Amino acid sequence: MTELFGKKLKALRTSRKISQKEFGKIFGLAESTIGMYERDERRPDFELLNKFADYFEVSTDYLLGRTGIPTHEEQDEADFQAFKSNPQLNVFYKELPESEEEAVERLREFWEIIKRDYKK
Repeated sequence: MTELFGKKLKALRTSRKISQKEFGKIFGLAESTIGMYERDERRPDFELLNKFADYFEVSTDYLLGRTGIPTHEEQDEADFQAFKSNPQLNVFYKELPESEEEAVERLREFWEIIKRDYKK
């Protein structure tokens, strides 16, 4: 985790106008613990990190500073817009509505394989 975690957590908490004490109560934590998270003096475990992400409706990648895009849906939309505006890939996008459903499903499967392999 980087120092971005604490800043993002604090920004999300304050955007909801919740005090550290109130936020701590929601998760059964002391106000001082929340303060340490926000100052990057302490790190939550994976389970708590997931709970924070669920509470704020953001991805864990966003909380950890791996992306500046808060949600997976917004990331998917950003990826799609990049795909759509790429002249080399645009031909696929233009032909897609005219394709049979089976072909579209195969393309979707290929895309998932490509995304998975690209992230390795």
